[in-house]
Amino acid sequence: MGKGCITVTKYFLFLFNLLFFIFGALIMGFGLWVLFDKDSFIAVLQESSDTVKVASYILIGVGSLSMAMGFFGCIGAIYEIRCLLGLYFTCLLLILIAQVTAGVLIYFQRDLLKHEMSSIIKRMITNYTGQNKTTEHAWDFIQRTMNCCGWTGPGNWSENLLIKNSTQNLYSCSCRNDSIPGSEVKQFGLCESLSAQPPVYATGCTTSVEKWLLDNCGIILGICVSVAVLELLGMILSMCLCKSVVQEDYTKVPKY
Repeated sequence: MGKGCITVTKYFLFLFNLLFFIFGALIMGFGLWVLFDKDSFIAVLQESSDTVKVASYILIGVGSLSMAMGFFGCIGAIYEIRCLLGLYFTCLLLILIAQVTAGVLIYFQRDLLKHEMSSIIKRMITNYTGQNKTTEHAWDFIQRTMNCCGWTGPGNWSENLLIKNSTQNLYSCSCRNDSIPGSEVKQFGLCESLSAQPPVYATGCTTSVEKWLLDNCGIILGICVSVAVLELLGMILSMCLCKSVVQEDYTKVPKY
């Protein structure tokens, strides 16, 4: 009976580590997306804020480590190697502590992060030229697809240096409201309005962008919570299996 329980625990731990490996790959993939994405709001933030870049590197590191631990956990479980199981338990504990710490810091710094995000967008609008193909074109894409203009409203564009110093009635081309008659629609840059009132959207992008961020944060939060639950389960199973291993047989470990 005891032998059967050990066998079940061993293969259940192997299955767990396989899932852990997959979730680690998802976290690493999300980190790579944050780092290299050029067509969404993330591109605007990462170009202007080191916080987003650091967060992406952390996600890539945690995902890579999770994948490595999933692999070594599988080896330790199948071949019943106590040192690997003990190392596996310790690393899982450290990862779990790091995840909880990061979550607490983000929660208590959320107002600061929101203020930083607002400052980044307003600074980008002020210095907008239409020539930057990363942050500025990403912001144009956001305004165009979310049907909004500026951060809190189209009035933010009055602070743009080119618009402020121009004798023409300029506005952001990506703010163009197609339902209002006007000049030809352009994808990015600054356009000249034929009337005193530019044909732009009246609402800012704050609400839409915050909703977009919350929707994406919900996905990554769900993944992280799932990984945390798997980590706790893996810690329990690894300790149970480690205690049940009376003598290690290294001859069973394959030689490469």
